[in-house]
Amino acid sequence: MGAAALLFGRRVHPRLSRASPGSEGARVRGEGRPGCLMASLRRVKVLLVLNLIAVAGFVLFLAKCRPIAVRSGDAFHEIRPRAEAANLSAHSVSPIQDAVLKRLSLLEDIVYRQLNGLSKSLGLIEGYGGRGKGGLPATLSPAEEEKAKGPHEKYGYNSYLSEKISLDRSIPDYRPTKCKELKYSKELPQISIIFIFVNEALSVILRSVHSAVNHTPTHLLKEIILVDDNSDEEELKAPLEEYVHKRYPGLVKVVRNQRREGLIRARIEGWKVATGQVTGFFDAHVEFTAGWAEPVLSRIQENRKRVILPSIDNIKQDNFEVQRYENSAHGYSWELWCMYISPPKDWWDAGDPSLPIRTPAMIGCSFVVNRKFFGEIGLLDPGMDVYGGENIELGIKVWLCGGSMEVLPCSRVAHIERKKKPYNSNIGFYTKRNALRVAEVWMDDYKSHVYIAWNLPLENPGIDIGDVSERRALRKSLKCKNFQWYLDHVYPEMRRYNNTVAYGELRNNKAKDVCLDQGPLENHTAILYPCHGWGPQVPRRPFLLCSVAFRAQRQASAGKYLELIFDRFHPHSGLCQMSAPAIQQLMEQQTKLGCSGPLHGSGLARYTKEGFLHLGALGTTTLLPDTRCLVDNSKSRLPQLLDCDKVKTSLYKRWNFIQNGAIMNKGTGRCLEVENRGLAGIDLILRSCTGQRWTIKNSIK
Repeated sequence: MGAAALLFGRRVHPRLSRASPGSEGARVRGEGRPGCLMASLRRVKVLLVLNLIAVAGFVLFLAKCRPIAVRSGDAFHEIRPRAEAANLSAHSVSPIQDAVLKRLSLLEDIVYRQLNGLSKSLGLIEGYGGRGKGGLPATLSPAEEEKAKGPHEKYGYNSYLSEKISLDRSIPDYRPTKCKELKYSKELPQISIIFIFVNEALSVILRSVHSAVNHTPTHLLKEIILVDDNSDEEELKAPLEEYVHKRYPGLVKVVRNQRREGLIRARIEGWKVATGQVTGFFDAHVEFTAGWAEPVLSRIQENRKRVILPSIDNIKQDNFEVQRYENSAHGYSWELWCMYISPPKDWWDAGDPSLPIRTPAMIGCSFVVNRKFFGEIGLLDPGMDVYGGENIELGIKVWLCGGSMEVLPCSRVAHIERKKKPYNSNIGFYTKRNALRVAEVWMDDYKSHVYIAWNLPLENPGIDIGDVSERRALRKSLKCKNFQWYLDHVYPEMRRYNNTVAYGELRNNKAKDVCLDQGPLENHTAILYPCHGWGPQVPRRPFLLCSVAFRAQRQASAGKYLELIFDRFHPHSGLCQMSAPAIQQLMEQQTKLGCSGPLHGSGLARYTKEGFLHLGALGTTTLLPDTRCLVDNSKSRLPQLLDCDKVKTSLYKRWNFIQNGAIMNKGTGRCLEVENRGLAGIDLILRSCTGQRWTIKNSIK
């Protein structure tokens, strides 16, 4: 860092990167244009002059001048040049030294006012104090609360409050203690940090940039690339560019997509512009913890085929409080919704929370990868739309094609989980389409699991997933392993359903408008509910998150270890951090709301080779409860839904069923039938067979 930068207490990046060609459909701002180049050269000239003056000043009075407080590691301290000057004057410095000190103080004032004025002109705040300092919750007055409602709804977080919080605020350091004691080589690769945004609040974007600059060592930060995915907001155009180019000359590039590409293709555009040896991809609503970069870059330097995921903490969208999240791996359901899962057993057994965590996939808000390796394995799939599924595809692809993926507890990044997403609200459709692309390219015989999970026929699913021939050719050229290897060695916890012979909505010929579904959890019963062909068939609020996080004590051969298990993480939720009583209360509340399972597919029926009839979405990991199965206990006329493994009489859970035929229990001989009670409705019952027939939507040949 230059001497002037030390004097003025602001990071000034003297490097002016050469223009990098943007791809078709994207434009890089701040480089390659004569006007911008001249302006940048002028800034460099000014900075050189300031550095020369500063060096001359130091030569004259270094022996008498106390060290000026500057950035140490990743912490910043207040700089007081006037106090130093006054102190020196009081100790009989020479007239020449005094004159130099006065000139330096004047220059400091000019530069500080210029830089601080940039944020003030936007109505924003710099510095290390104020509301939300240290990651504490920030508050608004009642009058301000009223003003904040509209912007809060617009962005999915309290953007009005964000403008009252400093762009430079600090956040808690939640790294394990051992992480803070580790030492890293000074010869680490440089990183290009890539932020993707579309119609974000300006203050949130700039806080992400400030945080990255403040907490990434100067010699490791090659550049910051802001990819605008065709935003509509005026403040994200000229005001944003003017600020970043003046505040961080030569350090920040702005790439403008000429049309809305979606997160996946926008990240690819950022990669094309990047020049660093390592690329880090982040949502533009994050804040970095001190020391986040060194452990990441060190792991990639050791092995260029590692993809590193910083551990995620949460920034509350209403008050910007930073919450610690437990260390976890990242997994997914068979719909390819991402979810937090327990770290593998060997990580717990090691007893060292600072160790990297093997992870099958990633949540998606941040990842860091060697730039060349990322290109070699085909980047993200450009044939996918918006986002959803690309994070799972990357995890599978990396593992199958010679790399690895890990979560790093020694690197932490806090992330805002927005209530509202800027892209099309029907993200479920895009995730479904993208998931089918992943299945067709990477999952071999297990692709059926994705179709089952989404309740789609294996043939002619009614969704155009586009051409996947290039992705299949990529897999072949990379000589990747098969998906069975991945399940056996990387994601052994994932449940498998190769025994499925039929699945989908299950209807009775006497009541074709209703389907078999789950009743409330505590009743352990199956019910009938109007068929709609998608998702849960019991009444509930639209898009109600039916996720439950709970802690379980596991007994292993190596001893006891605590596992944090997270069930069915949905993109619109945060990670539950609750005590057992609080979790029990949540489960009871969800039951009262009719929330009998995860959002997608809990009305799914599935018939197996063994004669089991399951109801509910496909399970995820073996550490979580599996889908329950239909049982005739021989006593009740109501069919039960129970954990199959806990049913002692095997025949009570086995059924004879053929398409368009009866469903008869092998143990009791009773049939599953419907009974019309007029105004009282239609009941699902067990009784002697009367010839009623059932049909299930899809079959596997």
